[in-house]
Amino acid sequence: MFKKILVVEDYDSINMGIVQALSKNFSQTEIYSTKYCDDAWLKIQSAANNEAPFDLIISDLSFQEDYRETKLKGGADLISLIRTYNPTLKIIVYSIENRYIEVSDLIDRLKVNAYISKGRNSIEDLLNAITYIQTEDSIPYLSSDIKDVTENSTSLILQEEDLLILRFLSQGFSQNDISAKLKEYDSSVASISSIEKRISKLKTTFNSRNTTHLISLVKDLGII
Repeated sequence: MFKKILVVEDYDSINMGIVQALSKNFSQTEIYSTKYCDDAWLKIQSAANNEAPFDLIISDLSFQEDYRETKLKGGADLISLIRTYNPTLKIIVYSIENRYIEVSDLIDRLKVNAYISKGRNSIEDLLNAITYIQTEDSIPYLSSDIKDVTENSTSLILQEEDLLILRFLSQGFSQNDISAKLKEYDSSVASISSIEKRISKLKTTFNSRNTTHLISLVKDLGII
C-alpha cells in the first residue's frame, strides 16, 4: 500500500476531487496536493531529505500560466526531473492530453507507471491504476483511449523522424527550417531532399491530398 501520495493538478475542482477519492479509498495513506510543478518538486525533495519520501506522484501535464513565474512549465518537465533523480518513483499521468508523441514519450522514455485520460469515468480508472501499479512494475496501466492511441497501427509504423517532421509541419516550419532542426537531432534525414521524400511518403501513407490535409488527418488520429 502506498504510504504517501502527491497530487499535482492546477484546477481546484479536479484537485479536490482526486484528493477526496484517494482519502476515501486509501484511508491509511497520507495525501498531499499542489497546483504548481515547482512546488511539487520542492515537496518531493523535502520529503526525501526528511526520510519520509513520496511513493506515488499523480500529475497532470498542462498547467495554466498565472501571475507566478515558474521554472517547470508542465507535468512532463516535472516527470523528467523526477526521473533524473529517482528512476523508480511511481508516477501516474492524469491528463486530457492523448496525442501519440506525448503519450509514447512519457511511457517509453520517462517510464510512467500509468497514463489515465481525464473523462467521465476517469476517477475510477485512476483508483484501479493505483491498485494495479502497487504490484506491477513492467507493464504500465493505460486507460482505454490511451491504449487506442498507443496501439494505433498507423502510428506504430512511423519512425521518430516522421513524427518530428509532422510536428514541425504542424507548427508552420518550412522544409528549410525543418532541415535545420533535424540537424540539431543528428538525424540521417536532415537534407531537404530526404525531408521531401518523407513528406511524400507520409501523404501516401495517410492518403492525404496535400500537406494541410496530412496535418489535419494525423491530428484527428491523435498522432501529434
